[in-house]
Amino acid sequence: MYKNLLIATDGSEIASKAVSQGIDLAKTVGAKVTIVTVSESFAGAVPVEIAIAYPFDVYEKACEENAAKVLSQASAAAQAQGVSCEVVHVMQQAPAEGIIETAANRHCDLIIMGSHGYKGLKRFFLGSQAHRVVTGSPISVLICR
Repeated sequence: MYKNLLIATDGSEIASKAVSQGIDLAKTVGAKVTIVTVSESFAGAVPVEIAIAYPFDVYEKACEENAAKVLSQASAAAQAQGVSCEVVHVMQQAPAEGIIETAANRHCDLIIMGSHGYKGLKRFFLGSQAHRVVTGSPISVLICR
């Protein structure tokens, strides 16, 4: 069955459900987990008007602090269940690409992530990282809600 699960999280409530379900699955099948959070590129996350007043180093520090918090919580949840866990923070990349690349680099055999299930215009404007991962990943993806 699965040996190394990649669990993607951004710290949101829906992602936290995926973390919990991924850890439960890992415990059940005896797999280890790699938990990843991805911080978007400065250009993709901050509009030009704001970038002038919001320096890159401030953005980068905020990303690192947020990632440390998110990954610490997820790692603690894995440790509480006795699941072997590694954490990865990917900087300056689109989330879907960072997730797929990390899964490949870490030799994961399943990606687990949450999805808000946006439809219609909301999906068009907000995008769907889960959809991008599902359509771009060469390995199986488990979407949690």
